[in-house]
Amino acid sequence: MTPAVTEPRAFLTHLFEIAVAEADPMRVIADALPDRPSGRTLVIGAGKASARMAEAVEAAWGPCDGFVITRYGYGRPCAGIEIAEASHPVPDAAGEAATRRLLSLVAGLGPDDLVLALISGGGSALLCAPRDGISLDDKMAVNRALLASGAPIGEMNVVRKHLSRVKGGQLAAARHPARLCTLLISDVPGDDPGMIASGPTVGEASTPDDARAILAKRHVKVPGSVRRMLEQPGVVIAPGDPRLARAETHIIAAPSQSLAAASAVAREAGCEVRILGDALEGEARDLAAAQARMAMDLAGDVRRAGRPMLLLSGGECTVTRRGDGSGGPNAEYVLAAMIALDGHTGIHVLACDTDGVDGAAEVAGAYAGPESLALAAKRGVDPAEALARNDAHGFFGALGAQIVPGPSLTNVNDFRAILILPD
Repeated sequence: MTPAVTEPRAFLTHLFEIAVAEADPMRVIADALPDRPSGRTLVIGAGKASARMAEAVEAAWGPCDGFVITRYGYGRPCAGIEIAEASHPVPDAAGEAATRRLLSLVAGLGPDDLVLALISGGGSALLCAPRDGISLDDKMAVNRALLASGAPIGEMNVVRKHLSRVKGGQLAAARHPARLCTLLISDVPGDDPGMIASGPTVGEASTPDDARAILAKRHVKVPGSVRRMLEQPGVVIAPGDPRLARAETHIIAAPSQSLAAASAVAREAGCEVRILGDALEGEARDLAAAQARMAMDLAGDVRRAGRPMLLLSGGECTVTRRGDGSGGPNAEYVLAAMIALDGHTGIHVLACDTDGVDGAAEVAGAYAGPESLALAAKRGVDPAEALARNDAHGFFGALGAQIVPGPSLTNVNDFRAILILPD
């Protein structure tokens, strides 16, 4: 049952849960599966949703041979498909070992065989096979620096592809000449298959020059081994490469579908709904301030109409690290919006990552309402100081306003909602 709009935190949390449920692999995989071939079928995958995707494949097909890599704590029980767990968002040795094993499994397949690849967000860190000459420590250092720089996911993935033995179509080339079917759950703005998990099964047109330009623009210092590697010819697989023949790609869940599901429930509850976009990017605090101003501008119209309004958006914001606090883009968005709203009557904000993890913390996001500033003063926490330190998780933890659903087993990016009540 949908909570009443007059219970804003419960209502917005419910809409977030609806958005997550819409992208559950158990809902979407069965209808997307290809016909099974006469030869061998091998199920592989990587990402925060990959284990749930594997579970859904076996629910439809029965036990299968396969191997997928997911985030620690995101494993699922499968009868035949083996599940490996590794670190996200920064790779670790477990991810490197699992990726090398995955590459070995796809080698030697024949033209009558099928590789079913289950790919979702998070796969960039989990598919970790550095090029020869680069150590895992080198790659981890680049990942950390890019995360701290505020680089959007598209830029991060271009750099990752040119330091990898598996990304940018290289996994697809390794499985040749077997048939390949990739099922994707999108967590990137624009749903570009080449950006989801850094496109391990699709062609890539960027060059090492592009990767160097990104690092320079973001002022990211890299180890000498990485700098030298990016001065060498690229290894990614061009879109027209013959090894990409007999490969098909399907997006089975995307942010737009989840926002539409939440929107439908909100309309049934009596809200006017405006979807501001499913692919919004930029600094979390900047987007929050802009959308807070929009909400305040609309508040008068809402009062006159006597009907609540809901502003929904998705995409993937970034945070440029300025302090030593604990936070992620969704909690920072809510904190910045709360500051901009300054206790404005009737406006409530929730933002959560649909994978259940905001930044590197086991927290999906946060909620704030008109009473939040007064509660912060009572609890002795300063919102401006928390924002300056990137400590949104610490701030909302003190307020008891964190959203902590646990692993969602899917990943379709950020979910942001602003509810404007008429009184």
